[in-house]
Amino acid sequence: MISSFAVARLGCNPPEVYDSLTERLLSSAAKVQDINSKYIVGLAGPPGAGKTTLSSEVVHRLNNLWSQKVTGKNSVSPLEFAIVLPMDGFHLYRSQLDAMENPEEAHARRGAPWTFNPELLLKCLRSLRNEGSTYAPSFDHGVGDPVEDDVFVSSEHKVVIVEGNYLFLEEGIWQDICSIFDEKWFLDIDINIAMERVLKRHISTGKKPDVAKWRIEYNDRPNAELIMGSKKNADIVINLGA
Repeated sequence: MISSFAVARLGCNPPEVYDSLTERLLSSAAKVQDINSKYIVGLAGPPGAGKTTLSSEVVHRLNNLWSQKVTGKNSVSPLEFAIVLPMDGFHLYRSQLDAMENPEEAHARRGAPWTFNPELLLKCLRSLRNEGSTYAPSFDHGVGDPVEDDVFVSSEHKVVIVEGNYLFLEEGIWQDICSIFDEKWFLDIDINIAMERVLKRHISTGKKPDVAKWRIEYNDRPNAELIMGSKKNADIVINLGA
């Protein structure tokens, strides 16, 4: 693991960064000897930074490279060597928000740290570390709720990229989550650019522009500012440009 006081910085050409991170993980995972062991990477960053794209690109490259290494040829269906575990599935259910003291505030602030279930995330990560496999929830954006046990990380997956907003926070149980990762990546971005992307995302899902702008200022930007403060806990800071 890289020491936190010697942070590596990568950017700004996306394909080159993807390739560099892929080669790095392939080398690290090759050193994992135990059949049930995992190399677990935390990928954090504010909303709109591009965490989903980065993690999926690296995992796709890892699976292709590993398949070539094992079979000696390109494969239409690459071996499952790496997988992404998104933090989205660990949102609280809408019914749980409804049961809070101020349901209207809870729904308005959905996406803040206290609207997640970090205890369940920690349980899943500990299962990965100790048992080599776990079931985890995904998130159904159409319904707006998690889907239980929809993601299976098996013993065949040697690299797991956990991507989410608050993985490197230092408060409470988040600190326990942060301590599990073998390596911590932070996807850095100008916060104004990130919020422009989130605004477009809100509008594309049917929110009126004035409602989308209100949500940015009331919820998304404060969350992003909190997340940016956790960048200091990363081993690698990645900036892919605008």
